[in-house]
Parts: sequence; structure tokens; C-alpha cells
Amino acid sequence: MKKIGFALAFLPLALFAAPSGSGEYDIIPRTINFLIFAAILFYFLARPAKEFYNNRIAKIATRLEEIQNKVLESKNKKLETIKKLEDAKKEAIVAINTAKKEAELLAIKLKNDTKNDIALLEKHFEEQKVYEQRRMQKEVIAKTLNQMFSECKLKQDEILDIMLKKVS
Repeated sequence: MKKIGFALAFLPLALFAAPSGSGEYDIIPRTINFLIFAAILFYFLARPAKEFYNNRIAKIATRLEEIQNKVLESKNKKLETIKKLEDAKKEAIVAINTAKKEAELLAIKLKNDTKNDIALLEKHFEEQKVYEQRRMQKEVIAKTLNQMFSECKLKQDEILDIMLKKVS
């Protein structure tokens, strides 16, 4: 910035201190030529430069809109994901509670089934015990009767009479 200020301050001195020494200055025609050149240059380059910058501005604006839309989509997806996560957490809590209840019910059912099985086994044991007692009684009676009949020399008619008397 200081260099530009220095150049602007000393440029007129360089222009007026022409080395030709003739005393004639052509600064006015040169200035007019420069202004005409600048006007022609502006006439030919202004429209393309303006279109170039307008296109560039439009591209940047389009790109900015796309980026803003992507940011909005990302925010919406983030919100949806957070909602899904919260729903999943709620469903997980419900599933855990349901699983606990099912486990409790299964435990109660298993306990009841076990009690029923034990009761059934005890009942079968008692029935088997009664059956074995009867079987043993029959065996003992049969052995006793066999011993009695083998030791006793009674005839069959006499044995039948004794049995009929016992029964009646």
C-alpha cells in the first residue's frame, strides 16, 4: 500500500520531467488515446466479463443451495435417526420387560409342572407300593398254602369243604 502511494506521488514528476528537453509535452494526446483504448477495451470486454461473473455467481449460488439442501437433508436424517434410536430404546425396554414377564411365567409354569410331576410320581409310587404289597401277600399266601398242602395229606374233597366253609 505504501508502494502504491509512493508511485502515485512521484508519477507526475516522472511524466513532467521528460528527458527530451524540447519542452513539448504530449501528455494530453496520450491521455486521450489511453481513454479511447480503455473505452474500446471496456466495450469489448465488459459484456463477456459481466456474463462470466454472473455465471460464476449463479454457479456459486446453485452450489450453495445444493449444499444447504444437503445440510437440511442431513439434519432431517439425523432427527429421524434420533427418533428411530429413541423408538428402538423404548422397544428394547418393552422387550426386556416382556422377556422378564415371560421368564417369570415360565418359571411359575415349570414350578407347577414339577410339582404336578412329583405328585404324579408319588401317586405312582403309592400305587406300585400297594401293588407290590398285594403281590407279596399273594406270594406269601401261595407259599403258605403250598407248604400246608404239601405237609397236609388231605384229599381234594376235604380241602374244598374246608375252603367252602371258610368262604361262607
